[in-house]
Amino acid sequence: MGDRADVPADVLAELRGICARLPESREEAAWVGTRWRVRARTFVHVFTAHPGQDGAYSRASELTEPTVVMTFRAQPEELAALVEGGEPFFRAAWGHDVVGMTVGPDVDWAEVGELLAESYRKLAPKKLARLVD
Repeated sequence: MGDRADVPADVLAELRGICARLPESREEAAWVGTRWRVRARTFVHVFTAHPGQDGAYSRASELTEPTVVMTFRAQPEELAALVEGGEPFFRAAWGHDVVGMTVGPDVDWAEVGELLAESYRKLAPKKLARLVD
């Protein structure tokens, strides 16, 4: 499995707090970094991307140094608005509905919470999605 230590502890703590409020979400090690899933669907994945080593991610976000990257799902109109707004968002190299985000020291965790709740609602069974404000 992936290296969970590649994501700073403070970032994982924030994401754990956000995801703990989402019914039946579970944290697990991914091939690199950490992901949260609802049933068999990943609604957020976080890891540290390294220029030249993580191909599509480092190219998509134009990395010049190791950077914490998070990916999540978005509705088409939200994805377009985020990507068009630029940094810290970018279009992920895979998936038609996947947004990439660089996680810097000035990240707005309230906004991240809203984005991840939407990603969760997009992938969760309807019964669970209705439980999320």
